[in-house]
Amino acid sequence: MDKIAQLRDIIQNSRNTVFFGGAGVSTESGIPDFRSVDGLYNQQWKYPPERIISHSFFVSNLPEFYRFYKAKFNCLSAKPNPAHIKLAQLESEGKLSAIVTQNIDGLHYAAGSKNVFELHGSIHRNYCTKCHKFYDAEYIFSSEGIPTCDCGGVIKPDVVLYEEGLDDDVVNGAVNAISRADTLIIGGTSLVVYPAAGFIRYFHGKNLVIINMSPTGMDSEADLLITDRIGKVFSEI
Repeated sequence: MDKIAQLRDIIQNSRNTVFFGGAGVSTESGIPDFRSVDGLYNQQWKYPPERIISHSFFVSNLPEFYRFYKAKFNCLSAKPNPAHIKLAQLESEGKLSAIVTQNIDGLHYAAGSKNVFELHGSIHRNYCTKCHKFYDAEYIFSSEGIPTCDCGGVIKPDVVLYEEGLDDDVVNGAVNAISRADTLIIGGTSLVVYPAAGFIRYFHGKNLVIINMSPTGMDSEADLLITDRIGKVFSEI
């Protein structure tokens, strides 16, 4: 049996499958990841990207933060790819109970998925730091300079910056979903970003599937390992 057939068989015979994904899930939608050769961390800016997208930098240098954020996080034209679409379909068929994602692009929701735990937040949610009024992503990316609220407060994207903690409710939901799963499919992530990557240790089910273009630290523990583009794999299920 080839690996695609094995994956299809695992999903079909599992009672509770959860998907855990990273940046590689969205690269086929034209969104660059962070650590590949063409990723954000290998592009040259006045400051290191890790510093720019930190809480302290947001507080101390808003103009440069938003210059970088608007240039590198505007993915509003991106569309769900076959991986997003297949995952939404599996959920609608009762074959997938939850998606845990490190991505902030909102493409899982755009594809129709309902039970999504966005560990690092979403570009589509933005709030005034003063009055907490909500603003959508279109407002942020079309604004000039630093986006401000009607009340005069600075608007902050609801994304988890370096030095910030994850949302407790999202964390609890993700951990509960993973701990109850009998199949965990990990896709498009190098499993080096913590604390998110540490969530994998809560899985004690039967089938661990890893789909990734490059090796991960969990490869030796996988029941099924597929080295390929995740959109290609899911389009063939």
